[in-house]
Amino acid sequence: MTLAPGLRKLGLTAHVGSSVGWLGAVAGSLALGVAGLTSQDPQLVRAVYITMEWTGWFVLVPLSIASLLTGLVVSLGTRWGLFRHYWVVVKLGMNVFATVILLLYMQTLGYLAGLAAESTSSGGGLSGLRDPSAVIHGGGALVLLLVATTLSIYKPQGLTRYGQRKQRERRAA
Repeated sequence: MTLAPGLRKLGLTAHVGSSVGWLGAVAGSLALGVAGLTSQDPQLVRAVYITMEWTGWFVLVPLSIASLLTGLVVSLGTRWGLFRHYWVVVKLGMNVFATVILLLYMQTLGYLAGLAAESTSSGGGLSGLRDPSAVIHGGGALVLLLVATTLSIYKPQGLTRYGQRKQRERRAA
């Protein structure tokens, strides 16, 4: 199944837009994580974790899911296919992995945001909020998304067994 050129361009635009948006949102979240980890200002640290939770649920999660879904549509509707080329399979695996980790990490961000809100109302300190996990997850996600971007641009050669079989069938026909 191949998409019509207009639909293919629309799908590709949606995929690139959501993927680049996800990359930018991860970079912003990483900056927030560094601020939360290094700042000595209690109000700033609290605001960071509350902001990160909102950003996670309303920016990161939707963009990651949009990137995954639009990537599936584009790969299934173009000559690249979903399982024909190793770089597409690797990108799919990376996207699924990153989305699952993000969804799991949102529980930690919810906990940290709850601590931040609780310490604001009770006038408590920053105990428990000095968590490097935001920087670790943000840095890892940034590297993963940059690798996926590189794969998209360079499209390294290499057909999967399925892709080789399909190529033989096409030549025989």
